[in-house]
This record gives sequence, structure tokens and C-alpha cells, in this order.
Amino acid sequence: MRTTVAEQVPPLRGREREQETLSGLIEGAREGRSGALVLRGEPGIGKTALLDFAAARVGGLRLLRGTGIEVEAELPFAGLQMLLRPALDRLAGLPEPQRVALSGALGLGAGGGEPMLTGLAVLSLLTDYADGTGLLVVVDDAQWLDRASQDALLFAARRLHAEGVALLFGVRDGEGSFEATGLPEVPLTGLTPEASAALLDEHALTPAVRYRLLAEARGNPLALRELPLAMAAEPTADLSTGALPLTDRLRLAFHGRISRLPEPTRTLLTVMAIDESCDPAVILRAAAALGVGVDDLGPAEAAGLLQAGAGTELPITFRHPLIRAAVYQRAPLAARMAVHRALAEALDSPEQADRRAWHRAAAAVGPDAELADALERNAVRARERGGFKAAAAAYDRAARLSTGPEDRLHRSALAAQAALESGDLDRAADLARRTAREVDSESLRASLSQVQALARFWRGEFPEAHRLLIDAAATIASTEPAQAADMLVQAVHTGWYLGEAELREVLKNLANLKLSEELPVSPVVRFIGQLFDRGPGRPLALADILGEIRSRGEASDQVRSILCGLALARGQDGPAFDLALSLAAGHRTAGAAGRLPTVLFFAAEADIFTGRLRDARAATVEARDLARDTGQQQWVRQLSSVLAHLDALRGDEDECRAHAELGLTGDTPGATAPGAPWAHWSLGLLELGTGRAEAALSRFERLTKSPFNHHICATRSIPDLVEAAVRIGAADRAAEPFANFEGWAESVAQPWADALVLRCRALLDDTRAEEFYARALEIHDRETRPIEFARTALLYGEWLRRARRKSEARTHLHEALEIFERLGLDPWARRARHELSAAGAPETDPAPARGDGTGLTPQELQIVRLAARGLSNRDIAAQLFLSHRTVGYHLYKAYPKLGVTSRGELKDVVAQL
Repeated sequence: MRTTVAEQVPPLRGREREQETLSGLIEGAREGRSGALVLRGEPGIGKTALLDFAAARVGGLRLLRGTGIEVEAELPFAGLQMLLRPALDRLAGLPEPQRVALSGALGLGAGGGEPMLTGLAVLSLLTDYADGTGLLVVVDDAQWLDRASQDALLFAARRLHAEGVALLFGVRDGEGSFEATGLPEVPLTGLTPEASAALLDEHALTPAVRYRLLAEARGNPLALRELPLAMAAEPTADLSTGALPLTDRLRLAFHGRISRLPEPTRTLLTVMAIDESCDPAVILRAAAALGVGVDDLGPAEAAGLLQAGAGTELPITFRHPLIRAAVYQRAPLAARMAVHRALAEALDSPEQADRRAWHRAAAAVGPDAELADALERNAVRARERGGFKAAAAAYDRAARLSTGPEDRLHRSALAAQAALESGDLDRAADLARRTAREVDSESLRASLSQVQALARFWRGEFPEAHRLLIDAAATIASTEPAQAADMLVQAVHTGWYLGEAELREVLKNLANLKLSEELPVSPVVRFIGQLFDRGPGRPLALADILGEIRSRGEASDQVRSILCGLALARGQDGPAFDLALSLAAGHRTAGAAGRLPTVLFFAAEADIFTGRLRDARAATVEARDLARDTGQQQWVRQLSSVLAHLDALRGDEDECRAHAELGLTGDTPGATAPGAPWAHWSLGLLELGTGRAEAALSRFERLTKSPFNHHICATRSIPDLVEAAVRIGAADRAAEPFANFEGWAESVAQPWADALVLRCRALLDDTRAEEFYARALEIHDRETRPIEFARTALLYGEWLRRARRKSEARTHLHEALEIFERLGLDPWARRARHELSAAGAPETDPAPARGDGTGLTPQELQIVRLAARGLSNRDIAAQLFLSHRTVGYHLYKAYPKLGVTSRGELKDVVAQL
């Protein structure tokens, strides 16, 4: 029988459950399943021991291992460089955009890319490195990973499925930051009294000391091992007195051992503690400059402070991260500065310029123009590689080292912008606010106000964000009208969550700007100006506006996204859908996963309005999952409300209420929850579909009042409100909303809107109902808006049946039923079957499920469609931000559902979908 590494490692006392969890994770990777796990706890609680346990049981799997280091937390992708080094031979096999992005991020080539494209590249690299045999990735002290590395690894972890990759993170509580929302976590607490006592049995202790240590350690394994050693070395020391946290007492325990070392040894340990390169040559060059060498490590080894290196290039490293921290903290400031200077000199190659600049900055004692310039270049490189948090830190440090006020303020403003781009909203707002107090330029001050506004907006502080934009734009309206217009266009977005009054203020301020017609923003302003138009007029077409913009220059993706939403508000569903797809294609190509939820939301809205429900669900699920995986909870809630609408249409009450409840969370004072309008419409539609018209009307009426009445959902739900009001004999409650809908329909000049007006008139005026229903059905487009056609046919059929014209009623009811059953609108299909029965048609069972792929999940549907177009698994993976193995897994699951056995058969089947 073969002896494995696992059999040579003794089990850990008191951690049986955790070890079982880790073994399951590893076994899953061995069988081709992927997973991720976060071990979280205080220092010394046993995270590293459990990571060692997992690494020792890797068996036939490949292993990648790395450790976050506090002093490198400002260096973009430093953690990723160390972790992925053994796998970089697979880099050349990645799709070109991913290869370029990851190479640039790791400093192996020019260029860079969107942060999430780097994350996708990491996912692809790990998948290829797993090589069908499986891979375990172990990261200790993940809270000290630089933000860029964290983001890339977390994105990859959240998109894992069938690659045979297990990702394991150890995270220390109370220090650094590692937001692993959505990943499973195991919080580590103290050992049981029995396991704690067993650890102490390794030391000869008096009963009194033993009792005290058990009480002080609170089950912390490191404390149980180290405090007895510290007490044995210094019998008079009292490490339990005072209110010091356990972590600090452990550091003190290490301090004592460090203090007894010879000075050359302490110097060399300080070099090791401060260095982040894990390059022995760099460490030894710096040490030599300080008059010490490798032979000086002997006393530290004898003191038990070091161990053989694991996951690094160093042959020897600190036995525990707290020892590194204790060495660094114990070293006098002058000694630390001397080490930073020595390391800066040792990092002498061009690719080490960023590290060299940071070490020089750490040793600086005052302003230094040359060093400030170097750090600014560092920031530019970090930004180009997608390391926005590192860029913010470099700009900020460059500002502090600047010798002139102009340079200092300019760099502080850049730091604020980079912090905003990194998602560090508190830091962005603080930097922008402090810098704005000192600048003389109104234009720069307005830009800093915009940074503050966006930071507040993304924190959900909509009223404060809106007011900052409005006020800042007012200060520069006469001197910088184009900049003011850009800010006011952004204020349309913030105002959308506040109410009609706030939006009208924005429109008024935009109308008052004196803009040159040659500016790209001018057509945008004209299009926005029609937002609240009612009655006859000449609506501006989105396609024409986009053409005008292109003839003048270019608009940002953000502005084009706002135009997309405004086009839907003006009833231009087709052009809005086309623009959304165009933006989505650009984001997919650029790897901008974080930008996709917004435009996929608009695409899903247009899909719903035009009856493409399967497409709507696929787009919404993809957008929601991407929003979740990129930390955009606002979009998770908003997209959940859209799913609630789809649930309501098919009559899935439990799912609808669950999705709507999530969409209604996130209210902030003075603003509505982003998902509230769709949630209220969805719940009203659910009630209407199940015959609870009074409850439905109550939901719809909420949308007619502030702060919802300007929303797309408020306008589009009015025909539902009219139907609910008429059903309970309260047509008067529909009068004002319907008048608003009539005016809106007249202003947007869309035939489908005119058809809905006619349907409402038929409901409200029974004497002319037949005329209105007949005209509505003539105008409705059965092919491109089947749901509204079917609902009008159903209402007309019901009216004819009540008029005892049963034969005519059956014709329209059969038309409605066919569409409802084809689209899976069960509540309306049941209602149509009931009406048909009352009209004398023989009772029929619900139509059986069609063999057209209705059993596909939304993700399977997307993958099948892309495969039918001839895309390879890797191409599909790049489009959907998945691994190629996950794509293959979903195709394997989809084939039997579609009744096919090969890729070549997909084209015909998908055409039927």
C-alpha cells in the first residue's frame, strides 16, 4: 500500500469537524468539483495549522500556496505574483485578452485591463493548471493581500463550478480587510477544555500555572503553546496582567525571545520582516549593506522563531505571522528606516521600480520632489494594470512628499479619483473633501464634489449625492457649462431614486445651460429634456441622438447607459435593447464584468416588454450573479425584483414574494429602494393573475405616488391598474392614472402604446368596448408583443362571453390560451381555460411541456445558444466570465434536455427556441 503525505501528518486536536470539512473540499476537487472556503478567526486560533493539514492531504492534486504580507498591501498584484508563479507556464495558453491582462497585472508584459478581466484570467489559469487532475490553492493571511489580488482571487472563487479547483483562504479577524461575501466561511473558535488541556500536557507546569494559562488562553492553540515557553524563559514576567488583548500578549511573548537575540540576528530578522519580494538575493544584498549575513540566522532558528519555507522561494521563513509582526514592531524606527533604504538599494532592476519607490518613501523624512515623481509614475503604472487601490495609495503618498502646493493638490485629487475607482468609498470621499477645501480652481473643486457625490451614491446616500452634484454644477454653470452638463446628466441617475421633483430640477438646470451645439453632450441634454413630455409632439429618436453624438465626438459608456434607461422611459424599447446589447458586447470584450449588470438590466426590461421571457430570465440571472460576484448589492436587489416579475407572470408565488422581498430591502432616508418599483409591480401582477384584484390595485396605486410615479414601472403598470380597478367596480380610481398614461402614449407615438390605451378605454367604457377591443387587436403586434396581444384577446373574449356571443368569444380565447401556454403564463392560461369552458368549449387539460428546451437553466440556455453559433468552449467562457470546463459541464447537462447528442445538432434546435 502506498504511503501518502497525509498519513504522515498527525491530526489536530479539537479540530475534527474542520478537518472533515477540509477533506470534503479536497475530495470534491479530486472528483472534478470546485469550491472555496474561508477560515476566519483571531491570531493563533489555528488557521495556519488547518491550512497545513489541507496542504498535507493534497495527494495527487497540484498545490499553489501563498501568504499575504502586510507591508506589500499597497503593491498591486504582489500577492498574485507570488501565488501563481509555479503556474505561469500556462499563461501562453490563455485567450489573448486574458493573457495580456494577466501578464500586465503581474508585470510580465505591457498593458493591463479591467480588474474583472484579470480575475477571469486567474480563473482560466487555475483551470488549466488543474489539468483535469485537480488543484488546491491555499492562501494564508489573506487579509494582507493587496486589494487587486484579493479582487481577482475572489472573483475567480465565486465563478468556480466544475474545474476541480479548491480555494482555501485563512483570514485573521480584526486586521486588514477581506470581504468574502458569498463564499462559505468557517469561523474558528477556541479549543474545547479537553483539547486545551492536552496541549498543555506537553509542558511541565504547576497546577496553579496550568489553571491560569487555561483561563488566559481561552482555547487559543498558539497561546497554549507559546505562553508556557515565554514564562519558562522569563519566570518573573506576567503576560496576563492588564487589559491587553490576547494577540498583544502573544506579541509580547515573542518580543521577549526576540530581545534576547544578538543584534545582527535582530537586524537580519527585520530585513526579512520588511521585505515582500521573497527573493533570497534581494534579502541578502540588503542584509550585506547592513553588515549582516545568513550565518546570523542561527540564534533565531535555535529560538524556534523560524521554519523551513513553504509556498515561497525562501528556504527559511517566520514560523508564525505574529512573529513577523513582533519583529517589525519591536525594531526602532531608525532601524526600520535603515532597512527600507537598504532594500531600496537592493531592488535595482527596472521591473522592481515600484517596490523600490515604496521602500524609499518609507525611509523618507521630508518632502522629496524626485521621490514624489517616482511614486506618481508608480501610481500611473498601477492604474494601467487595474490596481486602483494601489494607485490611490501611491498618489496620496506622492502628494505628501510633494514640495509645491500645486503638485500636492493635483496628486491628492488623483488619489481621490483612484480611491473611488477602487471602491474604497470612505477614503475617496475623505480625500476629495479635504482636498476641495484647499483648491482655488472652481472646476477642480467641482470635480472633487463629483467624486464625493459618486462615493455617497454607491453607499446608498442618494439625497446627499444628488445635492452635491446639483450644487457643484451650479458653481461652474457659467464658466464650464460642458462640465456642468456632465455632472447634471449624472444627477439624472441620482435623482431617479429620489422623485419627480428632483428630476424636474435637473431638467430645468440643464435647459438653462448655454451649451455649444458642437458638444457631444448637447444631444444628450435635448433627449433628457423630453423625459416628462405628455401630449402630441415630435419625440426624439434614440438612434438619431446617438448619430448626433458620434458626429460630435463620443459619449462615455455611463452616459450611453443613462440614455438606454431614458429610451425605455420614452417607450423606445427596440432601440434601447439594441443599445444595451451593443454596450454589453463591448463590456464582454473588455472583460468589464462589473459594468454588465446595468446594461443587462435594461436588456431584460426590453425583453419583458416584448414578451421574450426566457431571454429576460437568462439576462437577469446572469446580471444578478455578476452583480453578486462583483459586490454590487444594489444591483442584486434590483435584479431580484425583475425576477419577481417573471415569477409573477408564470404564477410562482413563493419565488415571486421571495425575490420581491429582497428587492424591497435597502431603503435609505429620503430615497426609495432601487428594486422597489419592480417589486411593487411584480406583487401587483401576482395578485391580479390569481384573481385578488383589490390587493393588486393597492400595489399598483403605490406606484402612482411619489417617489415612484416617474418610474418606468409606474407608467407601464397603469393598464394593469385599470384592469384591477374595473374588476372591483372602482373605475374612478383609475381615472387620473389613465389620463397620465394617455398623455404619455400620445407623446411617445408608439403603436403598441396606442393599443394599450384602446384596451383601457374598452375596460372603462362598456358601451364602446367592442369598438376599442377590435381596434386594439388590429394595432397590437402579435409577434413582437405577444403577451399584450393575448391579454387584450382574453379581455375581449371575456366581454364577448358575457354578451352571450360565445362562438366569437371562443375564437379570441383560443388565441390567448395558445400564447399563454407557449410562454408559460400559467395564471392567465388557467383564466383563459376557465373562460373557454364557460363559453361552451370542451374542457381541456393544460398543454404538456414542449420539448423545446424549457427545462434548460438560464445559464444552460445562454451556453447552448453561443455554442450553436459556433463558438468554442473557451470563447463562450470568455463571454460569460466562466471557465471552459464549466461551459463543457453545462453543455453536457443540456444535451439530453434538448434531445441531442452532439454540438452539430444544436443549430436547428436553438432556432426552434
